[in-house]
Order: sequence, then C-alpha cells, then structure tokens
Amino acid sequence: MYAIETENIIKQYKNGVQALSGLSLSVKAGEIFSLLGENGAGKSTLIRILTTYIRPTSGKVTMLGRNIYTDAAWVRSQIACVAQQTSIDTHLSLEENMLFQSRLYKIPKAEAKKRMEKLITDFGLERYRKYPVSSYSGGVKRRLDIALNMMSNPKILFLDEPTVGMDIQSRISMWEMLKQIRSDFETTIFLTTHYLEEADSLSNNICIMKDGKAVKQGTPTELRSLLRENTIRLQFHNIEGTKEYMEILKNFFQQEEMIVHNSAIIIHSPNAQSDMECVISFLAERHIPFQGIEIAQPALEDVFLRLTSTEHSASEQGECI
Repeated sequence: MYAIETENIIKQYKNGVQALSGLSLSVKAGEIFSLLGENGAGKSTLIRILTTYIRPTSGKVTMLGRNIYTDAAWVRSQIACVAQQTSIDTHLSLEENMLFQSRLYKIPKAEAKKRMEKLITDFGLERYRKYPVSSYSGGVKRRLDIALNMMSNPKILFLDEPTVGMDIQSRISMWEMLKQIRSDFETTIFLTTHYLEEADSLSNNICIMKDGKAVKQGTPTELRSLLRENTIRLQFHNIEGTKEYMEILKNFFQQEEMIVHNSAIIIHSPNAQSDMECVISFLAERHIPFQGIEIAQPALEDVFLRLTSTEHSASEQGECI
C-alpha cells in the first residue's frame, strides 16, 4: 500500500512562479522517505500541498488511499508535520505541553497519559519532564517537538530539516529516534534534508528533485548504481582556484564530465586509475598546485551533484580521459 501518491502535480503561484512542474512520486506505507533538492527545487511547496495548506494548480494526490481534496479533513487527522521552527510553549513543562497537545486532538485523558509515558521513554526525555521547555537545548526541543506531534498517533509524519543546526551526536541520536518511530509506531516518515549522509543512513527510498520535477527516485543503493564509473576527487586550496583550474582541465580533458563541489573537482571516469595518472601528469607539467587526489566509489553525494548539476562536459575529444 502507498501512503502517498502524486501524479503530474503542477503548482503555479499568482505571481507567475511555477514551483512544481509535473511532479510524480510514490511513498510506501511504513517507510522513511527522503526528499532531496537544491534550494528552490520545490520541496517546501510539495510539503505544503501534502499537508493540505495549499492546493496544486493541477494534478492528482492521494494519501492513505484517500483523495486529498475531497477528504482533506480526514487526511489532516491522519498526519502530523514538524516544521524547522519548533512550535512549543517554552513556559510549560514537557508534560504540560504533551497533555495540552492531547486536548487539542481530543484524546481521552487515560489514553493521553499512556501515550505520553511511552513517548517520553522511547525518546529519552525522562530527565526533562518536569522542567520548563525554555531550559532545554535545541536538540532536546526538537525531540520534544516530534514527540508532541506523535501524541496524535499519526499515520504519516512530515519532517522539514529535522536535524538542521544539530551537532553530530545529537544528529545521530535523532536518526535512531526516527528509525524507532518507523519500527515501533509503523509510521510513514516523509522528510526533507540537505544532509546527504542523513538520507543515505535513514531512507528506504529517496527522491531527488530539480526545477519542480522528480529527477530520480529509488533506494540509496539503486541511486548509487546510476554511476557505474568511479570518481576522481581533485582537491584544491580554495574555491576560486578550483574554478580557474576547472576551465583549464575542461579544455584539455573534454570527454569526461566534471563538477566543481566546494574546493574540489569531481571527475566521473570509467578508467579511474589511468585517468588519475593522466591528470597528475597534466597538473605537474603546468605547475598547477593541488592538495590531494583520490579515487572514490560513487556516493549518494556524487549522484545528487550529477543529477542536479547544470554543468556537463560534452565534447568527444581528450588526450588521456
């Protein structure tokens, strides 16, 4: 069963901006699904449509088998959404916030207390239950925000950048918590993230968006398999020098695809070992300084950069590559 299905969704705002351009995707029930895309790809617009805040210009959306337009009230009762900015009353304690949330959803008092105790235990919030939220760290507030939204026992949980601004330890703890939500509550989790390692670690399926469309959707393994060749990572001292040397390399090695990422040039190569030797010789002959060079197996980051990049080498010529 699919928790979410969209078919050819188009969204054009009144100012003429078209945020979605025929987006189609499907999310299986009970999985963690990650939506990846650069800023402006249309992720936020899609979330607002799926959470019934706005309607698309055209297209079809079904959630849990129901039409999102004709059954919007029912759909809202089955979902929860955790935005980037926490929506917690910082003057109340953890328990007070959770019981207040239960009243909003008209959950019987006995059931509300039972759910609260389970969530406090599962999310490791026992030590914070009596203190005002204003005294919590950012990571704890985020965990509480998710726990609050789980009080209604949603079938689908939307998370917008759930670990943004967290340190690595808090981020890893959040990953474990999301996996627990999926396994213990059988909740479908739909998240947006800019952390590719997060999507790779958590997701059953991933959709990469560009310009309001789904470029590719699949498991992390399936997406990595799109790059059959290895990558050569050529590291320079700064991004300004990287862009300069990129143009020199592109003029000489015109056959292979190259992408600038931060202060590195990534070269997709079917013959990585011989190509790397060729690049090193080329740089040495021209006295071009670089920090390091390595051959790497394709990673999700490489797939994302390749699918969303607008710069591709297209020429058939080249001396070594």
